Amino acid sequence: MDSWEIAIRESVRQTLADYTAATDSFDLAALASCFTADGRLEFTGGAGPLVGPGQIEAGLRSQLSQPPSDKRPSYVRHHLSSIRFSRVDAVEVETSSYFVVFTDIGVDHWGRYRDVLKPVGARWLFASRTIRVDGFATNSLMSATH
Repeated sequence: MDSWEIAIRESVRQTLADYTAATDSFDLAALASCFTADGRLEFTGGAGPLVGPGQIEAGLRSQLSQPPSDKRPSYVRHHLSSIRFSRVDAVEVETSSYFVVFTDIGVDHWGRYRDVLKPVGARWLFASRTIRVDGFATNSLMSATH
């Protein structure tokens, strides 16, 4: 593997980590900054794709309902695994990975990310991120139906 590819892969890993950290702290501005100007976010249960950092931040903010205090997690920890680079070149990277989310109840929900990232300045940002939730714990603190 050439050094240019190693540098790209590490930048992509940093964006994955930045997104995860922003999600865990509910920092929607930081989360949205992980996307290109026309980046798309689509997820299970969403009304449709959110496009661009402004719409992503506003759309996620509007979808975060305030659960009753007994259903609000005191912490959220996303764990990412099996990051697979299916394509790496100088203008676009495709990755896939799995996630599991822990809250006060333990394992809360889990699923898959499918991503396309593009370079913007010195960073690699999401041109598209598709999130598929595969399941929720029966007592999930983060499921809209529980």
